[in-house]
This record gives sequence, structure tokens and C-alpha cells, in this order.
Amino acid sequence: MTRTLHITIGTRPDRNGLEDTLEAIDAGEDVDPNPSRLSIESLATFGRIFRPTNLELLEAIVEHNPSSIRELARLVDRHPPEVTENVHELADYGLIELTDDGRAKRPTVWYDEFEFSGDVPVRGLDTDSDTPVAP
Repeated sequence: MTRTLHITIGTRPDRNGLEDTLEAIDAGEDVDPNPSRLSIESLATFGRIFRPTNLELLEAIVEHNPSSIRELARLVDRHPPEVTENVHELADYGLIELTDDGRAKRPTVWYDEFEFSGDVPVRGLDTDSDTPVAP
């Protein structure tokens, strides 16, 4: 079964159910087949979250299942502090989970694919917004 994260652009942030779904998956419980959703309020925020460096991190997490952020940094040949900042941003938006593994934090991705939707008008684009959405 494919696990999909549905992402909507240009709406008010709404993460209702995402944390509950993640906790249920972690506990090994059966989850409601309703898809998990993430709403992103602006195209600028979308561009920041899904920039190439973050996509590279997501791909490396899926392909290599690193045991820590430091290992992930080695996999993508970047400095650990930079990767840590990006990983925490991805975790803040619910795109990855960070699990305590001793002194390290293990990044994991719980979905198999993204599905994007949303109406983004050409006029009134919020291209200057750099404020992250509170989880």
C-alpha cells in the first residue's frame, strides 16, 4: 500500500491529524485510510521547503535509512550543522520524523510519495514570506 502525503499550496496551514497518524504508525496501530495532509500557505514557503537541498535529504533518508543526522550529512557530503538546520525544518513541517536513538536523532520518512494540489494565482503571490508555519 502506498502511503501518500497530500500537500496543498496557498491555503491556511492545517496539520490536523498528521501528528496522530504519525503516532499511530509508530505504535504499530492500524491507521485510518484517510490521507495525511499538509497545507502550505504560500508559494515562497513551498519553494523554501522543497528546495533541491531538502529534496536531496529526503531522497538520502529514503534510500539509505541513516542512523543519525551526522550520517545523513556524510551521505550528502554536507556539513552537519547545515544538515541539522534543514532536517529540523523538514521535521517542523511534518515531512520527516526525528527519533531519539541514544544520543543521536534518526531521521525517517513515513510516506512513499507526495501529491500536490492547490490553486496559486499569478496575482498576489506571497513571494516575500519567510515565516515558517507553526506545527
